[in-house]
Amino acid sequence: MKNDKKLLKITFLGTGTSQGIPMIASKDPVCLSKDQKDKRLRSSILISWDEVSYIIDCGPDFRQQMLRENVELVNGVLFTHEHSDHTAGIDDLRPFCYKIGEMPIYLNQKTLQSLEKRFEYIFSKENRYPGAPSVQPTIVNNLPFTIDGVQVIPIDVMHGNLPVVAYRFQDFAYLTDVKSIVKSEKEKLKNLDVLVINALRQEAHPTHFNLEEALEFVKEIKPKKAYFTHISHKLGFHSHVSKTLPKNVFLAYDGLKLSI
Repeated sequence: MKNDKKLLKITFLGTGTSQGIPMIASKDPVCLSKDQKDKRLRSSILISWDEVSYIIDCGPDFRQQMLRENVELVNGVLFTHEHSDHTAGIDDLRPFCYKIGEMPIYLNQKTLQSLEKRFEYIFSKENRYPGAPSVQPTIVNNLPFTIDGVQVIPIDVMHGNLPVVAYRFQDFAYLTDVKSIVKSEKEKLKNLDVLVINALRQEAHPTHFNLEEALEFVKEIKPKKAYFTHISHKLGFHSHVSKTLPKNVFLAYDGLKLSI
């Protein structure tokens, strides 16, 4: 182990799929569960080291997540892809922009183009709304980059036909909305302490790993530990599913904290 590694602190802000759990108007038993671990906001994590904190994805529950975890500073946001459950909270970056000025955001070109269209009042040079959050985009290609002393390795995965960027920080990797990944990108996931990967439900899905596929992926990548996220009510009760998993594989839940 290198001596210059940082202690990474991970907080799961949300572990649910695009509609969260409980899903609106659903009478599914998981949606009616009283277990707090069955209540899932849209998927996102906070990753911190030294005195800095970064967010991976900024969905529609972002404000609620920041208040719940009493987050006082965000130094930047890394986006995985353009879908609303991963980007719709961008306007709520404003309080952090008041503190640091322009908010660095890291994303691929396709995601930037989508955000520029959907949030023109933030990104437009001619018609920018004066109260909008101020952001400074950096395009993520397939090359490592460094933020505040930590190298970040982008990993290209596919969400059906949509390219998604996953991220590796030291020996921690966060992948969401994955359905497929080519061999060369899997090579970037060797020797992980912790892998986070989506496991949507029991049944097969056209653009997400189901539970069986996620377990096969963990078996192939061989991290020391794996945590499943981006979970729908169709996966089942947290307490029930947890009992079926290998000893080094866990269901993540909202508010879970790790140190790596």
